[in-house]
Amino acid sequence: MPYANEIDTLATLIKQNPSWGAIKPEYAARMRVQNRFKTGLDIAKYTARIMREDMAAYDRDSSQYTQSLGCWHGFIGQQKLISIKKHFGSTQRRYLYLSGWMVAALRSEFGPLPDQSMHEKTSVPALIEELYTFLRQADAWELNHLFRALEEAQKAGDEAKAKDILSQIDNHETHVVPIVADIDAGFGNAEATYLLARKMIEAGACCIQIENQVSDEKQCGHQDGKVTVPHADFLAKINAVRLAFLELGVDDGVIVARTDSLGAGLTKQIAVTHEPGDLGDLYNSFLDGDYIDSASDIDNGDVVIKSQGKLLKVKRLASGLFCFKPGSGEDRVVLDCITSLQHGADLLWIETEKPHIGQIKGMVDRIREVVPNAKLVYNNSPSFNWTLNFRQQVFDAWAAEGKDLSGYDRARLMSADYDDTELGRLADQWTANFQRDAAREAGIFHHLITLPTYHTAALSTDNLAKGYFGDEGMLAYVAGVQRQEIRQGIATVKHQDMAGSNIGDDHKEFFAGEAALKAGGKDNTMGQFENI
Repeated sequence: MPYANEIDTLATLIKQNPSWGAIKPEYAARMRVQNRFKTGLDIAKYTARIMREDMAAYDRDSSQYTQSLGCWHGFIGQQKLISIKKHFGSTQRRYLYLSGWMVAALRSEFGPLPDQSMHEKTSVPALIEELYTFLRQADAWELNHLFRALEEAQKAGDEAKAKDILSQIDNHETHVVPIVADIDAGFGNAEATYLLARKMIEAGACCIQIENQVSDEKQCGHQDGKVTVPHADFLAKINAVRLAFLELGVDDGVIVARTDSLGAGLTKQIAVTHEPGDLGDLYNSFLDGDYIDSASDIDNGDVVIKSQGKLLKVKRLASGLFCFKPGSGEDRVVLDCITSLQHGADLLWIETEKPHIGQIKGMVDRIREVVPNAKLVYNNSPSFNWTLNFRQQVFDAWAAEGKDLSGYDRARLMSADYDDTELGRLADQWTANFQRDAAREAGIFHHLITLPTYHTAALSTDNLAKGYFGDEGMLAYVAGVQRQEIRQGIATVKHQDMAGSNIGDDHKEFFAGEAALKAGGKDNTMGQFENI
């Protein structure tokens, strides 16, 4: 509702309550406009619609792909969205990603943990709520500056400026965007998955990503030892997430089905099958083992199943886990993806071992033969050595073309010696183009980096510590941080304002009128950063 209409509505309400005479309709309207989303479910419903619209736009035009960065703290997510609005004027097609890896490593009460679902499950919805708390505060902060500017224009009698600012208020674009939230393998059975999904949705999640690993054997997607579950088990969890969305009225909720089958060579259980060619039989057809002719070929403790019309003695490890056939990963990925999309998932996530468009495209093309509008969420993972991968891809492409490569050593292409070479520059160009090329050629709707702000926090802290505790002393902070904030227009240089000091001062006036004791007077040192 436009700000002026809010004022009128509240003025009428206040008149109906004579004891509310100290409340100014303008103040109440400001607070209402600055708090657009009242609950996490409001956010989930709003962002789900955005994501569905973006998915439809991508189907029409693959250049309309979406992106996100993983954020481990509400402040980091807030600053990311403020930066996006500052540089690009809009948050359209830009999301947040909530990484289970970063929750484990940075948000667990146990301290830093590996990405094995050992952290408290409640820390996931808690981070979603925290992220949206900070994004809503960014709305209030930005609007508060507009309201202050509106008051100044009105006091100065500048009607044209006041009209322009009022238009900015009424057309304000929120910092609240979709979050793609990682529920790992569901933290237990399907009921546990449902309960956690419900908490995540209530906190504001419109999109939940779930993977087909065994919950109590869960590993990071870029480490060894991954164990998958039969399709029936995974589909039960997809159903659990969908029912959580529907129960809470988030009918547009989005489910991302992740498969780790490309790098997973193990399964914990043999699938239940009722007839040849059913889903369980297809899963079991990938099991490694030896076909036998009679019971005399069975040793004590062996597991034998009927597969492909024959008796298969399945290869089992000392851990009790069963092995898949070597080289079957891509076929299992394709089956996983088709099955998930046919049973309730909206988007796919294929965890790969390298960022290679040809590899991804090969699998997506096979999936799209069955489900033509299949789309991916793709992990542009910091676990990849991007520089080395793309330099090797260029090297291999040149080798196939018969180009002279005598000046390059493939084994040491990471060396800084190659930074300013033709190969190094082309590899950087391929890297820069990766997202748009992969969106066009390999069906990737959403590109994300899982852990970027983990790495940026470490890098910037290292640079500051090196200088501050070294010879630079205070100059390391002044030149490397504060001066850069000023030069680049980073809002946090006025950290009191960013933390809500001006909002608090205005509220004091709303509450107490002229008796308000404000922090933003002449002795506030933040005044040193005005008009710079």
